[in-house]
Amino acid sequence: MNTSLLTVTDLVKTYPGRGGPVRAVDGVSLDIAPGETYGLVGESGSGKSTLARCVLRFTRADSGTIEFAGHDLGRLPERELRRLRARIQIVFQHPHGSLNRRHAIADIIAAPLVAHRTGSREARAARVRELLDLVQLPAAIARRRPRELSGGQAQRVAIARALALRPEFVVLDEAVSALDVSVRAQILNLLAELQRELGLTYLFISHDLAVVRYVAQRVGVMYRGRLVEQAGRADLFGAPRHPYTRMLLDAVPVADPGRQRERMAAAAGGGDPADDTPVTGCRFRPRCPVGRDDARCATEDPALTAPGGSATLVACHYPDRTAAGPPSTPSTLESR
Repeated sequence: MNTSLLTVTDLVKTYPGRGGPVRAVDGVSLDIAPGETYGLVGESGSGKSTLARCVLRFTRADSGTIEFAGHDLGRLPERELRRLRARIQIVFQHPHGSLNRRHAIADIIAAPLVAHRTGSREARAARVRELLDLVQLPAAIARRRPRELSGGQAQRVAIARALALRPEFVVLDEAVSALDVSVRAQILNLLAELQRELGLTYLFISHDLAVVRYVAQRVGVMYRGRLVEQAGRADLFGAPRHPYTRMLLDAVPVADPGRQRERMAAAAGGGDPADDTPVTGCRFRPRCPVGRDDARCATEDPALTAPGGSATLVACHYPDRTAAGPPSTPSTLESR
């Protein structure tokens, strides 16, 4: 029996590129269990947000399947898909940009209820008050406009709107990256409280490894449209198996300038994850300190497998070379 709430299998999404079609998402498979926070990391252009848009059906995948609670989202009729959308919501990166500046906060939070024709006017007003309390905002904010709110308050409103229809699954797409550090910690703690209280499942997309380490139980690493490593939090941050994962961890700044120069030099190699120039063999090879000049890496694209039967999945021909010695991953946040 499949116990996953969300299962993505061999998902592909292609866009036109300068040199021909570019696979923004290239055969990605993953599953997320109920109540889990799955962190998805990678540089800009790696395909994280495109994957999220496909999961949310904002855009259609070219091939592959997305199953939510046993339903194949690609096969559902529009009416059934609309009903299912109430169970899947999203919180975007920029809180003020995602809120209609002309509307009062009460109307913004109630918008999903109106769209899904849920409850009477009085019931919707009561639900708005309940949601404001849930995200720890005073009831008086309901009469304000987004421009009157701080970034943290605006993001709490966005979270309240996402929870209006009582969803089970929430996509958090860089949901705290635009906030100040102190406010970021408050929002992360709020998200954790809501998850415990409401039984929510999160897909947490971020480029901030410290944040992902704090919130996620499992982490997937994307590079040029592909999942190159997936592991539990302790395994991924303690002993990464893919050179790209280690490069991301080694790019986290440290206070010692000399040590920082050494780490950045080791991570050098150029390249851009959003570059659509075709690469033969392993797509990370031009930047890889392990397989840059290796004949096998130049000709054979590694599959995502579990080396030695471990719980970690990695798309690398030489994961043991990468795992030699733990990386240093300083963080201002402690893991939950």
